[in-house]
Amino acid sequence: MLINRKYIPIVVTVTLFLLMFIMGSIRYTGFFSLQVIYNLLIDNAFLLIVAVGMSFVIISGGIDLSVGAVIALTTMISASLVEEAGWPPYIVIPLVLLIGATLGTGMGAIIHYFKVQPFIVTLAGMFLARGLCYVISIQTITITNPFYTTMAQFKVKLFGTGFVSISVLIALVVVAIAIYLAHYTSFGRNVYAIGGSEQSSLLMGLPVAKTKILVYTLSGFCSALAGVVFTFYMLSGYGLHAVGLELDTIAAVVIGGTLLSGGVGYIFGTFFGVMIQGIIQTIISFEGTLSSWWTKIVIGLLLCMFILLQKFLSAKQAIFKT
Repeated sequence: MLINRKYIPIVVTVTLFLLMFIMGSIRYTGFFSLQVIYNLLIDNAFLLIVAVGMSFVIISGGIDLSVGAVIALTTMISASLVEEAGWPPYIVIPLVLLIGATLGTGMGAIIHYFKVQPFIVTLAGMFLARGLCYVISIQTITITNPFYTTMAQFKVKLFGTGFVSISVLIALVVVAIAIYLAHYTSFGRNVYAIGGSEQSSLLMGLPVAKTKILVYTLSGFCSALAGVVFTFYMLSGYGLHAVGLELDTIAAVVIGGTLLSGGVGYIFGTFFGVMIQGIIQTIISFEGTLSSWWTKIVIGLLLCMFILLQKFLSAKQAIFKT
């Protein structure tokens, strides 16, 4: 085989994205342009950031269902402190990032030291964060602070008339840092090792406890940062923001080629997993006659396809080992 088996899912992901873009370009006038790609990044910058954190969690063999709720909590805390308490953004933004990272650290510690399933702990975290949103307010809090409105309207000019938002630059920096962490640091190697076999990692003397807690801390931080970006995007805080986003995030990571069982995955693949979700939405928008729910249907079908592909490759690998 010309391609290593573990790279097949990511090759399929990138190929699928390119095919969708080519099909859209052939079918719709105006689809074939750099601005369409830029718009994919603008509309999905917050999803890309939270998917990066989720990638590390899933590669380590865990799951995090709290990410959407943490985004909503970030928007609520930001909106209430900036608009109602009059706090400056340069204090509010570091504070919400710290809160997100602290929530992640707490969940990671409970998962490791109390041996509780990540599904249960992060589900509890989801309910906690959503509940705190409604403690702050049951209504939408609109943000009119000049800093937030400037960030929302700020455009970074690119080639020709193309542009992206400041949120895109933040997301791309996060992706670049994540690639470095995953593939060029001992932390990244430990995450892959734990996802492959936690027991073997313990026998090798790897810092399993520290790494697992850091993984959930990173996920919490990325969720809070995505919440900051989402606040720029929506200019409001609301307890129902990002409902169901945890499922979209998991789907993007899996479509990007990360194994749900852990140990295998690439941030680069996650990037294209997010882009595929975005291009599906864009095609439906260009079509004009389809309901937005078709996005969920297509993503569901793709998710099933990639899970079956992963099972097939895993089974084939097991046969070769025997």
